[in-house]
Amino acid sequence: MEAVIFVGIQAVGKSTFYKERFFKTHVRLSLDMLKTRHRENILLKACIEAKQPFVVDNTNPTVEERAKYINAARAARFRVVGYYFKSNLDDAIRRNERRTGKERIPVKGILGAYKRLQLPSLGEGFDALFYVQATASDGFVVQEWSNEIR
Repeated sequence: MEAVIFVGIQAVGKSTFYKERFFKTHVRLSLDMLKTRHRENILLKACIEAKQPFVVDNTNPTVEERAKYINAARAARFRVVGYYFKSNLDDAIRRNERRTGKERIPVKGILGAYKRLQLPSLGEGFDALFYVQATASDGFVVQEWSNEIR
């Protein structure tokens, strides 16, 4: 049983990473998809009760926002793994500009998440943490955690 929590501002590749790494094994909890916290809570509870691996594919910028998922998962004896997505503001804004329709979000939304972004730590209750960086060729590099921004 594994709970994966993504951390990073919008347009840094979190959903693409999910599709590449976790689509076949983990349920995706995403406010972009579910639209309300109520629906997200129902699906989170279902995953916990069914012992279903899941990924929280939201920005999760603060310790407080991550705690909800970490606490629920740890109480149910899930392994909790965090992926911190390198959050370069200029790169995120450029990636967002390539989006179309409702996928493109206002720049002020990206700026707001960036201002609130807190680096995750093992002390929050993660069993493991990793850095993720999108590459120029739309791939990803995953590195071990070292408690510093990369």
